[in-house]
Amino acid sequence: MPKQAQPYTEKFFVPKDFLLSPEAAPVRAVAESIYPFYLRASLKRGDNVELNPVPVLDDRFMNSHQARWVRILAETTYAQITMKQLRVHNTVVFFGSAQIPETPVAEEHLQQAVLSGDMKAIARAEKVVGFSAYYEQARELAARLTRWSLEVGTHDNPQPFVVCTGGGPSMMEAGNRGARDAGGKSVGLNITLPHEQKPNDYISPELNFHFHYFFTRKFHFIYRAKALVVFPGGYGSLDELFEVLNLIKCEKIIKQMAVVLYGSSFWKRVVDFGFLLECGVIHEEDLGMFSYTDTVEDAFKMLRGHLSGYLKK
Repeated sequence: MPKQAQPYTEKFFVPKDFLLSPEAAPVRAVAESIYPFYLRASLKRGDNVELNPVPVLDDRFMNSHQARWVRILAETTYAQITMKQLRVHNTVVFFGSAQIPETPVAEEHLQQAVLSGDMKAIARAEKVVGFSAYYEQARELAARLTRWSLEVGTHDNPQPFVVCTGGGPSMMEAGNRGARDAGGKSVGLNITLPHEQKPNDYISPELNFHFHYFFTRKFHFIYRAKALVVFPGGYGSLDELFEVLNLIKCEKIIKQMAVVLYGSSFWKRVVDFGFLLECGVIHEEDLGMFSYTDTVEDAFKMLRGHLSGYLKK
């Protein structure tokens, strides 16, 4: 015979005397936040309180296939409410590789590769050392943007533009680190992955979010973004870049968003937009959706000019 499904939870009763005791303060806090009217009415009448199953406290239910939409809603809503409360209204999103550390770390990895004698590892480590300059440039750019944002802030909106990253290591860390260098807050939108991803130490703790679903995380990347800076990166950076360009092209993003590709030699080799135009799969005006830059100074001026338009509004 088929095995009967077990209920997620079992009801149980809590005596009134216990609920009113100091030891039950945590229980009361949870119960009052979820079933306030039921709890108060029951206590007023002098009844024992029957605690109904509380879905969000039921791990078996919350991790089930059936509760997927509850988890999606929770991920989306929690970040939305928290950022609104903390006055994060506009962001500058930094994307880039999770494989490019700061130069001292990259050089240490090169030394280890040399000691191993593995020629492929040495060649890769040498490349990473060359690219590690982008870490410091991302850090400096984030610091300059944050410093400027704090300067133009008001009492009601002290930091009108907040750096936002994927929350992980390398180029993401550089963005959060630069914002902290300047004394500002920054957002980290982390996601559960089998490798690479764990929150870096420079995210503002109150703005350190964790996602399970890529699409809920992507929503929060784009929803507040007024500018996007993409440093050299791999699949993830390419994914985010092309998604944003496609949304702009399809007019699903109707706000003015600056898209800056930092490191023109990298991007022009990785993506031959001219060839796409030559093949007729994009239009001439599509090339105006993004800009190349190679220095912190140029990137900062470009972003400051664009973001200033939002201050006037």
